[in-house]
Amino acid sequence: MHVPPAFEAIHPMSDSAFEQLASVKASGGGAAALDRLAETLLEQQDYHKLFDARMLKRKFELGLPLSRPASLQDVPEDQRKTVEEAYVAAAREAGALFLKQGDIPAAWMYLQVIREPESVAAAIAALPESDEYSPQREQIVQIALYQGVHPEAGLKMMLRSHGTCSSITSLDQVLHGMSPEQRDACAKIMVRNLYRDLHGSVLRHVQQRVPTIEPDVTLRQLLAGRDWLFEEGGYHIDTSHLSSVVRFARNINPPAEELDMAIQLSEYGKRLDSRLQYGSEPPFDDYYPAHIAFFKALIDKDRDASLQFFRDKLAAAPDEQAKALPAFVLVDLLIRCGRSDEAVSIAAGHLAHLNDDASFSFADLCRQTGRFDLLRQAAAERNDLVGFTAALLQE
Repeated sequence: MHVPPAFEAIHPMSDSAFEQLASVKASGGGAAALDRLAETLLEQQDYHKLFDARMLKRKFELGLPLSRPASLQDVPEDQRKTVEEAYVAAAREAGALFLKQGDIPAAWMYLQVIREPESVAAAIAALPESDEYSPQREQIVQIALYQGVHPEAGLKMMLRSHGTCSSITSLDQVLHGMSPEQRDACAKIMVRNLYRDLHGSVLRHVQQRVPTIEPDVTLRQLLAGRDWLFEEGGYHIDTSHLSSVVRFARNINPPAEELDMAIQLSEYGKRLDSRLQYGSEPPFDDYYPAHIAFFKALIDKDRDASLQFFRDKLAAAPDEQAKALPAFVLVDLLIRCGRSDEAVSIAAGHLAHLNDDASFSFADLCRQTGRFDLLRQAAAERNDLVGFTAALLQE
């Protein structure tokens, strides 16, 4: 790793520094010169070159070639582990020094390589909120959101600097690669953000007719008995944003007040002109009513009726191929509602054929519920002797 020319221009090595290194080498030998080099680079805060200096010293001690200090390609196999340990230590040191300096992108260059993102995530989380754009802040958004170091903080930064539309697009691109906990956190951010914007817009509209209305009422209370809010195709927020954020909200797990916000967003969407409501694949073809049922099931409000809504959607699907997505949604919902026995039975009937890379593992569900009999049955139906034996052994 070498420092860009621009950095060298800011921190040039003085003639006296070169003379000192030569003098130390002459009087104390190579090891002393390397120690002096590191001291000089620390004084100059040239941490890119300090990394190279640490590696140079280790290779010198081992009698290895010195022309490419940071390279591992010229290291014999019997010495590779020793050099790799020095590499990790030098990268950790450089990363920590850059973080202390406040340079998160430079720190990530080193800590990413050694797979130690925790301190970078902590530094990102500690950043003060700001609406100002800067190239470095844009780099931090990329690290936090797109590279998964701290998606929640990265999404918040993106909302402040780029707005809702770009944030929705970005979240759609990275959501699948997040952990369930990260998806939950990011979905909550998007729901709160859109709820705030929609609530403010509807409140301003209502205040035109009811100036005395209290501003802290809920969106649901603002909408109650006010059909005139939607006259002539009226709307108060970008309806594509509304559709996307309601979809994101399916990643939220109870208990969470954001789930009730998501229900209120869906109740608003249900009242929009039909031309402003976007369809989807079953079981969400009746988009907002289906989401209301989904969220109500999660918060245990009319849960039985809400689950029946999705059972009916599954039953109405015309063939096994069409039943896959409704079955997946129902199984996911049942598991999250604590009804694993029903979930595994439905999965056995409609999802056992799916590969584990399809965001669902029938084998994992059988293990979690202890239903190895269903796992054996599914393996036998697929003529999978290995899977059948694995189920036998686990049972």
